[in-house]
Amino acid sequence: MSEIPPSESTPRCVNDVQVRKAAPSAKPVRMFDGGGLYLEVRPAGGKWWRFKYRFGGKEKLLALGTYPDVSLKQARDRRDTARKHLSEGGDPSQARKAEKAATQVRAEHTLELVARDWLAHRAPAWTDKTQLTISRSLENDVFPELGSRPIAEITPTEIRKAVQRIEARGAGETASRVFQRLQSVFRFAVAHELVLTDPTYPMKPSEILKPRKVTHRAAITEREAPEFLRKLDAYEGDPATRCALQLLMLTAVRPGKIRSAAWLEFDLEAGVWTIPAERMKMGAEHLVPLSRQACAIVKRLQAKRDASEPLVFPSPFYPGKPLSDGTLNSALARMGYKGHATAHGFRSLFSTCANEAGWNRDVIEKQLSHEERNAVRKAYNRAEYLEERNKLMQWWANRVDQLRKGTEVILLRA
Repeated sequence: MSEIPPSESTPRCVNDVQVRKAAPSAKPVRMFDGGGLYLEVRPAGGKWWRFKYRFGGKEKLLALGTYPDVSLKQARDRRDTARKHLSEGGDPSQARKAEKAATQVRAEHTLELVARDWLAHRAPAWTDKTQLTISRSLENDVFPELGSRPIAEITPTEIRKAVQRIEARGAGETASRVFQRLQSVFRFAVAHELVLTDPTYPMKPSEILKPRKVTHRAAITEREAPEFLRKLDAYEGDPATRCALQLLMLTAVRPGKIRSAAWLEFDLEAGVWTIPAERMKMGAEHLVPLSRQACAIVKRLQAKRDASEPLVFPSPFYPGKPLSDGTLNSALARMGYKGHATAHGFRSLFSTCANEAGWNRDVIEKQLSHEERNAVRKAYNRAEYLEERNKLMQWWANRVDQLRKGTEVILLRA
């Protein structure tokens, strides 16, 4: 191998023209530039930048790229960086390997891959429906723009712009929820040492999203209940839909639980409806005491039951499926309550009346299957209050009967 030694008069012996015109020969040729940098011209025509240095008493070489992909200036910059590592006591070759390993880790841990690991980690705490909702929100609003990016490189600005794009289309609630999910993903990444810092930590929803006016679900008041109940009794639509609304009123469960109720869940002798864990929002079995009036409605439905049908309220259009989401609210609209009452609002009426009558708040919240937000109370208060709730729901059924009659009788607790 022939070598063109560096000139003693200047540390830089080659220029751009020399590098560009350097022609291959029968043997590799080295064109030194000073400071350990040289260009090796191969017989086949390739031009390789090399940095020659000594570390630990041994001579070593570091590849700096090929010309013209790496220019003379870039090669000199890379040489200077390597020399800086040497001056600090490090080996440039080891630093290069560490950098490549870090790059590989970043490429393997994109936001989408980490988010999917988080989803799998959290899945046991969610229902299938909840997991699907959360997954789709990320797939629709986050992954298209940021999913392929290494999670360690995502900035607060990118996160802010992502949620603001959701808000800009009029989905403020979705934007807030997506931001909360991104916070959870980054906390998961920090816990598993995939990122050093959480870019969402200094950000607050109130500072990046516009204030929203919270609109509660429309619900009838106790004063409006007598007229409503009489209209419900006179409803001329599907009798099963009328029974579903009546049962919803008497049990105060979420509409989805009524729509998907199965016959096997009801024990009318014991007067209890057991909603299995997989159908509950918090993933725990929920017992619903049934009043005499509620049991009577279920018995009427049983008398007309198709023995081969497992659902209490099957869809009239799709075999094996329950009533659709909009069935109950559509019935309320036909009764003249569109925008004024919703099926979910029955829970509000029950809660208001029960609280005003002086029932134990914990008993009411348990009947509504609300999660205890106080972590300490949640840890110690695991009571089902089943005996108290039996009394509460029978009181409520009697109160509904009184409201239907339009009397002013107030049924107080025994």
